Amino acid sequence: MKLVQGNCITLLKNGEEYFPALEAAIDAAVSDVRIETYIFEEDTSGIRVSNALKRAASRGVAVRLLVDGFGSAKTASAFFQEMRDAGVMVSIYRPSRGWFDLRRSRVRRVHRKIALVDGHVGFVGGINIIDDYTENLSDTHPRFDYAVKVEGPILAEIYVSVSKLWRIVRLFSIKQHAIERRAIVPEVMRTSVGEVALAFVTRDNVDHRRDIEREYRLAIVSAKTEIIILSPYFLPGRRLRNSLMRASRRGVAITILLQGQADHPVMQLATQTLYDKLLAAGIQIYEYQAAMLHGKVAVIDREWATVGSSNLDPFSLLLNREANIIALDKPFAETLRASVLDEIAQNATQLNFTSWQQRSLWQRLQSWLALLASRVASGVVGIKQD
Repeated sequence: MKLVQGNCITLLKNGEEYFPALEAAIDAAVSDVRIETYIFEEDTSGIRVSNALKRAASRGVAVRLLVDGFGSAKTASAFFQEMRDAGVMVSIYRPSRGWFDLRRSRVRRVHRKIALVDGHVGFVGGINIIDDYTENLSDTHPRFDYAVKVEGPILAEIYVSVSKLWRIVRLFSIKQHAIERRAIVPEVMRTSVGEVALAFVTRDNVDHRRDIEREYRLAIVSAKTEIIILSPYFLPGRRLRNSLMRASRRGVAITILLQGQADHPVMQLATQTLYDKLLAAGIQIYEYQAAMLHGKVAVIDREWATVGSSNLDPFSLLLNREANIIALDKPFAETLRASVLDEIAQNATQLNFTSWQQRSLWQRLQSWLALLASRVASGVVGIKQD
């Protein structure tokens, strides 16, 4: 992990805080805007961001938008064409051919959520460009998610990664107007703008296959007092699970917040096969009930914190392109910790080990069948977990 000193970081909770900050940054852009997202929905939030991008392009700002072809498959092509017509450069990462296309290269997706503006400000996190509230979820409570706004020398690391992926996609996407002169990356201020040490950690299938998983494991192994993890999809490999259980047995207080309202029930059922051992090891497990849990964050020892796009499941840890920010900063870690614990206190249900062991045989069988299905699916696309 490459730590970069001298940054500022601001926690943004849910779209309510994220989208106004993103829109303001885009509206202030003078030269360059770059966005990567898994989902770009044509809803209130998506139209709002789209209009900001078109306004920027009309001012002469170079605007580049990369969306994932599977995550954004339901969004009408006309919506993206309108942005192209307004001067926004739009690329689709591996356009989807539907669920039937299980070729390994097609299943690998861009799951990152990154925005960069003028070399001065960046956003990294788990928030897609989609409304917090949808008719399929709670209409009284927003999807629970986080992003961060970062400023400072760390932006240079993020620009390298974003620019590289953009060039790769354009190179292999002739139909997407791939002929483009080499984009000039905005100059990033190298001087300190704050006191926060940050690292930008990615996962891909070439140079950074296990970087995010490794940073989680190193932090867990080094934990002394407390570990708090949020992960909507939680099915880590044996090494990471064992690291958590060993930490708990040596006295580290561990809290894991998972989905209560599942958008992928099979994954939730598969995850529940882990509960017996985790609860027996003294790990506290909560399920979020108010709405959809989508945040992917962790806080360890009130000093190490991460916010990003990576779940702790095979697809995030071993297949998709992901990106997390890691902060070694007590004030930021305390802010994130307080926010998470507040949500847990208000909107989550704790699982009881004794009650969990009393589940029916049918309930247990469902979970094991779901785990088998997830392993078969992982094997089909070439995922090998430790």
